[in-house]
Parts: sequence; structure tokens; C-alpha cells
Amino acid sequence: RPTPGLLSGLQLVQKLIAEQLRPNANAEAIDGVDEAGSARIGLVTEPTFEELVAMKRLPLVLLTLAVTALVAGDRWSVPSRTLTAAEDAVSPNLKRLVLPAKSRVVVPVTGGKPREEVVQTLVEWNPQQTALVICDMWDDHWCKGAAKRVEELAGPMNKVVQELRKRGVLIVHAPSSTVDFYKETPARKRAQAAKFAKTPVPLSTVERWGTMWCYPDPKREPEMPIDDTDMGCDCATKCEIVPPWTRQIKTIEVADEDVLTDNGQEFFNVLAERNIDRVIIMGVHLNMCVLGRPFAIRQLVAQGKQVLLVRDMTDTMYNSQMKPFVNHFEGTDLVVAHVEKYWCPTILSSDLVGGKPFQFREDKRAAKK
Repeated sequence: RPTPGLLSGLQLVQKLIAEQLRPNANAEAIDGVDEAGSARIGLVTEPTFEELVAMKRLPLVLLTLAVTALVAGDRWSVPSRTLTAAEDAVSPNLKRLVLPAKSRVVVPVTGGKPREEVVQTLVEWNPQQTALVICDMWDDHWCKGAAKRVEELAGPMNKVVQELRKRGVLIVHAPSSTVDFYKETPARKRAQAAKFAKTPVPLSTVERWGTMWCYPDPKREPEMPIDDTDMGCDCATKCEIVPPWTRQIKTIEVADEDVLTDNGQEFFNVLAERNIDRVIIMGVHLNMCVLGRPFAIRQLVAQGKQVLLVRDMTDTMYNSQMKPFVNHFEGTDLVVAHVEKYWCPTILSSDLVGGKPFQFREDKRAAKK
């Protein structure tokens, strides 16, 4: 499958040939879509090398060869481009998601301690092979502080949902242990009706908090960088742990064309049915459900899916009076870094909808990047 750099380089070569040799050619026409939904750029017929020399176009030959050699090594880095009218006319869903994915790697240092480096890679995803999962954005929470932050987060999150739904991404609502509230809705019935699909590796069969659960794998990740053994309530007066949630928060719209489930098998049935192998995930809480639920990060990675976390569309259950004794939002950032290092890259909501990244009102630090 062409990388963004290779595709952009081929388009440049194509444009050079079209403009210099055939001014009236439609240099950026789409001639079809491959099985993965990737646009195939229709190249105009090129003259032979001898014809170009005869036409005194040898400089063009050399430039074309140089560009081709450059992009063949995938060293061509370009930002997202606007689709042409010809591409737009084929299908609005050819507007691919071009996203700067952030991850962390450990780099060995000769004679010294290995250092951690942030790596940003431009990824290009086909919306029709992508799902967006909304994890446990309930209508209420036993921790009043957590409930307040979910309420604040829900509005901006719904804007992301609306934009990705419009672009052809499958929206999957996953309000764990409350799916019966939606039993008569098209979204719930769609999840139940999906044909059974055997997963590449067995799904977790260990239950926790109303669903199956994927616990940490010590071979893959160390302990969390925050201590959440007290369940993470950061309120001055600790809240009683009595689950009050009944549904997903109303602010986030569940459309008829969406899917709603908290069941791992149903979820992977839907992905298989639609040939989806890329998943964007957001919701709460990152140190618990966004990692551990049967539709969440650990299970997705185990099943071979490509995953992106929207790092400003999440929160943690973390009490700043517990290790490492940082404020709540710094604790969340530590867990985001943990995910970037051991599980999957992250993006910002602004990468999807434009504008500024989301930031909680109580987070007085500098704007997110």
C-alpha cells in the first residue's frame, strides 16, 4: 500500500509530466479504488526515454528519476493535502485521515543510560476501514470529580464523533454495563446481528466491573506510573464507591447508523464484518477501562489492530495524594506517555476537527501539544 510520501512523490512526478508534456491531461484523475479503499492515481502515458531526449526534455528525465528515487526510500514527508475535484467526485470517503501519530521509543546510549525519545509519524487511514470507540462516557460516576470532568469532556467529544461519522468512520459507543438501556435501538441491534468471527487470538474470559477484562501483561508493560490502588478519587471528601451510571451521557449522540456494545465478541464481529483494522479510541478512564475493557487498547493490540488514542479526549482516576504526588492532570499525562511507550501512538482531537486541543478548565498548565 503506498505510503503518504510515496503517493505524494508519484503525484509530483505525474504533475511534472502532465504539465510539461501534455498540458491538457487530467493529471490528478482517479482511475479506481483498490480493495483497501485507497485511491489509485491515474498516471498519463509517458513517452520513452529516446522520445524525451529527442524533445530536449532530458532535464525533466533527470528530475523525474531523482524524485522517484527519493520517494522510493520513503524519505518524502508531506502534510495532508486537499483533494482535487476529480477525487471529491468519486466519493467523499476518499478524504483519508492524515494524522500525526505520537509515540515513544527507548534509544540505547553507548556507555550510558538509555534515553526515551518522542517520535511523530504521519499516518494515513481510510475512514471506511476505521472505527471510533467511545469508552465508558457514562451519565454519572460515583466520584463527583470524575463525573464533572466527563460532563465537561462530552461536548467537545461529540464534535469529534460528528466529524468522523460524516467522514465515513464507524462510530462504536461502549458504555459498559449499561447496554440494556439501548436494547431497542438500531445501534444496539446492529452489534448483536453481526456474524460471528473467530478472533486471531482468544478473547479475555476474566470478568471485572461488568465486562470481560484484559489485565496488564508484565512481559509488555511495567506498573502504571501512577498509584490508583485507592480507586483514584481526587475529591477533598472521598466519594462512596456506588456505581450510579445508567447509560451513556446524553451529550454524545447515538445515531441510527452507529454501533453500541460492551461485548468483546460482538465488537470484533462488527470489525470483521466491515473489514476494519484501524481503531481510534477515546473516553474514560485511561488507567483503567480505556486499557482494560474487551473493546479497548490491550485487547485491540492483542488482536492485531492498529490503534490510536486521542490523548486530549481522556481522563484518569488518579488521586494527587498518591504516588508520584503530582496534580491530577500531570498524572493523566504520565499514563498517556505510558500508553505511547508500551501500547499505541496518540493524536489530538484538533488533528481530527481542527481548532485547539481540548483542555479541562481546572488544568491551568500551558496549552496541550
